[in-house]
Amino acid sequence: MDEIWNTLYTAAKAVLKPRNVSEIIEAAGVGAAVESVSGKIYVGVCIDGACTLGICAERNAIFNMITNGEDSIKRVIAVNWDGKVLAPCGACRELMTQLMPKEYRNIEVMLDYEGNRVVTLGELTPEWWI
Repeated sequence: MDEIWNTLYTAAKAVLKPRNVSEIIEAAGVGAAVESVSGKIYVGVCIDGACTLGICAERNAIFNMITNGEDSIKRVIAVNWDGKVLAPCGACRELMTQLMPKEYRNIEVMLDYEGNRVVTLGELTPEWWI
């Protein structure tokens, strides 16, 4: 396994701090790390509310990247509270395709950390509408 995946996994796990932010909002049950094409790593956590106003950890990390002036993703990983890697949901995949409509197929996504299974977003979304 490339060392960068160990770094990304560790960064995503480091922000895992499952907790109740309020009586109706939970946060940080999933942590994500995104490596931009510049090599910088950005992290984010999920935020789940009683309505649909929450956000996935991957999108939070991507927004963190955008906030810091970058807009191209090289790799992404999401880690559940139990240390297992999760595939990005449809909303996260959609954001990545819209962010990089010509290059999204090249984004690497970790699907199984223990099994070292990495796929591209193009493999996960072979016939996207873009």
